[in-house]
Amino acid sequence: MNEFHRNLNRMALFTALILCGIIMFYRSFFAIATSNIYINGIIIGTTIYGIILCFIKIFQLLPEYRWLNTYTNGGRRVGRPPRLLQSVSLLLRNRPQKMDGNTLRSILDMVLVRFEDDRESVRYITNTLIFLGLLGTFWGLILTVGGFAELIGNLNLNDDTVLESMQSGLSRPLGGMATAFTSSLLGLAGSLVIGFLGLQVQLAQSAVFRKIEEFLSRHTDVALNNLASEVLPKIQTDTKQINQTLQNLDKRFHPGA
Repeated sequence: MNEFHRNLNRMALFTALILCGIIMFYRSFFAIATSNIYINGIIIGTTIYGIILCFIKIFQLLPEYRWLNTYTNGGRRVGRPPRLLQSVSLLLRNRPQKMDGNTLRSILDMVLVRFEDDRESVRYITNTLIFLGLLGTFWGLILTVGGFAELIGNLNLNDDTVLESMQSGLSRPLGGMATAFTSSLLGLAGSLVIGFLGLQVQLAQSAVFRKIEEFLSRHTDVALNNLASEVLPKIQTDTKQINQTLQNLDKRFHPGA
């Protein structure tokens, strides 16, 4: 439980620092967000959703910690754990006396796969934020190039007000550059935030995995693997001898077959 609270405190402190930074520099943040309200709004909304999802993921580990602590401490009524450790609970309904290394490896691989699958949604949001930032960057570059092309095409060098026309015509390409830079900035910042929170979720899951590994390792007998490796060749040899004897008997009693 100490590992769980440590990771949860890191997530809460990091989120609080981000929130305080936004409040302190809210004018700059508002200017960045409103430079392209559609793409930047999607990026900010995706980041908020990712933060909430990370906190949900780590709070979902709390029953797993409780079940595992009860089980490893010898509790009789451990109950049915939710989600991730449900398959392990079904395999370990009776407390293991001794198991071989292959069984231990199979159980640990099962838990590891369940943890990795559970983190896929957080990883997908991180990649989505990077994609949205790049999308905003390219969209802003398109607006910038199109704005400059339109500005140059509409210039009349013989006109006395050419400078004023250039000044007014620069608003669109400059707006496109603002879209490109702000979208890239928000996308990278959002992926950094979700990446850090996702890392804390992974560390919390790794603590559960290590505790399961340590507990099951105390009930693992490597000699069972050695015994199986010695017995299986003998069984195969005896099986071949039995088949050969049966074939000889069949030829003796059915010589014409």
